Amino acid sequence: MPAKLSVNLNAVAMLRNRRDLPWPSVTGLGRIALAAGAHGLTVHPRPDERHTRHSDLPEIRALIDDEFPKAEFNIEGYPTEDFLALVEKSQPEQVTLVPDDPAQATSDHGWNFVAQAAFLTPVVKRLKKSGFRVSLFSDADPDGVNAARDTGADRIELYTGPYGGFHSDSAKAAKELERLGKTADAAFKAGLGVNAGHDLTVQNLPALAKRIPALAEVSIGHGLTADALEYGMAGTVGRFLKACGW
Repeated sequence: MPAKLSVNLNAVAMLRNRRDLPWPSVTGLGRIALAAGAHGLTVHPRPDERHTRHSDLPEIRALIDDEFPKAEFNIEGYPTEDFLALVEKSQPEQVTLVPDDPAQATSDHGWNFVAQAAFLTPVVKRLKKSGFRVSLFSDADPDGVNAARDTGADRIELYTGPYGGFHSDSAKAAKELERLGKTADAAFKAGLGVNAGHDLTVQNLPALAKRIPALAEVSIGHGLTADALEYGMAGTVGRFLKACGW
């Protein structure tokens, strides 16, 4: 089965927040994405609420429950106590833990699973006790996956930023793709599922899907939202689904 597509709504929310107005509607565009075939919605509610606001979360939860019960809600973020409480209130299907500082513009690296095992393990245990699937943001490093598994996590999410960043250098992109592939191979061997996200596009998704055919999910925001300005949200979701292999 091809990788499922989760549409990250952060870029939509950031555009909305430029004005004190209710448009573009985060839930409205989420609805269009799900109606067009997306398998879920992703948000990253940072403490400063510079894009997704805490008030968006119950609306997205209700949208999925009321209209798209087969879809999934994925909340990603750094596991502060406030974030964990927000997750427990919002009841997503999946929680993706990322190691970014609140001041970062976007996530740009994965966890050091060995060094941060003592921090991550009780967090993962708490989230799984509440019934959430837990995914950990991961660099392309096969050596770290056993430590990731030992935290109790269900999946890793491969940080594909470097792969996407080599969009104009096919040789470097191919090398980065192989690093991602070897990390996925090691993760599968360790019993982990594998997601991927960051700077994925219609152009670079097919090669990723071919190298990692058992990829479970891709979470895509910036590139998908940029394309939606040209093709509309529904048309863009269709393009990305096709790129995933659907």
